Amino acid sequence: MEFRTPIFLWFGVIVGLLWVLDYLKIFIKTPIFYPVQSPKKNWFKISFRFLLFFVGVAGWAFLSYSLMQPRKAQKFTPSNIEVNDIILCIDVSRSMLAEDIKPNRLEVAKDRIREFVKMRPTDRISVVIFSEKVFTLLPLTTDPALVDQVLSEISIGYLGSGTNIGDGLALSVARAVNSETKNKVIVLLTDGVANVGTMTPIQAAEEAKKYGIKVYTIGLGTDEEARIPVGNGVFGTQYQLIPGGSIDYKTLKEMSDLTGGKFYPAKSNNALKEILDDIQRLEKTEIKVSHKIVYDEKFYFYLFWGVCLIGLVEISRRVLIKDVA
Repeated sequence: MEFRTPIFLWFGVIVGLLWVLDYLKIFIKTPIFYPVQSPKKNWFKISFRFLLFFVGVAGWAFLSYSLMQPRKAQKFTPSNIEVNDIILCIDVSRSMLAEDIKPNRLEVAKDRIREFVKMRPTDRISVVIFSEKVFTLLPLTTDPALVDQVLSEISIGYLGSGTNIGDGLALSVARAVNSETKNKVIVLLTDGVANVGTMTPIQAAEEAKKYGIKVYTIGLGTDEEARIPVGNGVFGTQYQLIPGGSIDYKTLKEMSDLTGGKFYPAKSNNALKEILDDIQRLEKTEIKVSHKIVYDEKFYFYLFWGVCLIGLVEISRRVLIKDVA
């Protein structure tokens, strides 16, 4: 037997004690009469009143016990939860500041990915970022608010220059390997070509395939020449042009095909949204979690009899023995 609100016992005890004081008329001064002849004692009334006292105490005991909400665990029932492990592997190289997709590639990617995550409240999410170096920004978590905050704070510049797609994917695979979840997915978003790193993108994709991890790749950027802000000059913000069509579509497609995922070119804000909506429809995996407990609530029984006994006593006092003025 366990109790949901044991502290409420004191409320019933205190009110019950006040009832006892009132019933026994303690601290109440009764008027003194001097009859010509002392009346005979009504032993039936005295005995009946004495009996009602114990019935009332029993009623308050039942009621006080019910206030603690006693209950007994009967069984555990499996609760099925649909989940995926999703690792978001995001390019944070300087080219992500290109303004061919307004306001720039990185901000659009962050906004759309945050919308994507909000639609998957039961999934575990991790965030890996890469440029020249790679870094786990957030391990797998089920806290949507934390994921949203971390995604909103992603910025450019502190992981060096270059695009290390291979090591970024390899770190994402390592994050997913130890999970017991059957369905593990990596969403890799980049706007460039792998030019640094110890592992090639294909080698990393082969590792993902070995562990049954699907990789969805997104190439973000237009085919036109894009501009990257490089500082302020006399005439305002200075820009550097990067060649259009610099995304390695072939390698990204080969990576996703190798792992059973899918490659998407995203050449606009709306296109990226449609891509993430498509990934949103991933097949989910059910995990059985045996932590839902079925309880037999006992407090109804004690509440019912407590109210009945107290009600019986109070009615008898007023109607049968006229103990209350």
